[in-house]
Amino acid sequence: MHTDSSETDVETADAATAAAETDPNASLYERLGGMYGIAGAVDVLADRLYDNVSANTNPHVAAFHAMKGHAGFKFLVTAWSIEQAGGPTCYPGRDMRESHAHLFVTEHEFDIVATEIAATLYHVGVPHKEHSEFMDIIESYRSMVVGPPGDKQEDETASA
Repeated sequence: MHTDSSETDVETADAATAAAETDPNASLYERLGGMYGIAGAVDVLADRLYDNVSANTNPHVAAFHAMKGHAGFKFLVTAWSIEQAGGPTCYPGRDMRESHAHLFVTEHEFDIVATEIAATLYHVGVPHKEHSEFMDIIESYRSMVVGPPGDKQEDETASA
């Protein structure tokens, strides 16, 4: 009998999450369903971020999304999230400060992305404890992601 791989992935993630919920020493990675649970959440999140008009008003972010592509973005965010949640080391990207410096992200833009992350975690059914833990991780990177106005301010002034 042929089984749809997406159904198998969901079942595997659900089983991993159920087992991790009963283990008081389980990592956040395990409690989020391991790589399948995290990849599923990031799949939803990336679509939400690409579709969010407010998240793409920054011309540097919009250009990055257009240039780098959706699949690569999903891969990097998934790998980063796996590592940050205590899973295996697999993130091949640059550190957060370096990878966001050219985007000139504002506090408001960080808040928009954080709101989408929080909404996605609720949407995919992440329990409150794990939701809070993951959002604490996101918040801990605010100072590394938010940058000085730089060229963005000049771009907005020129277009006004």
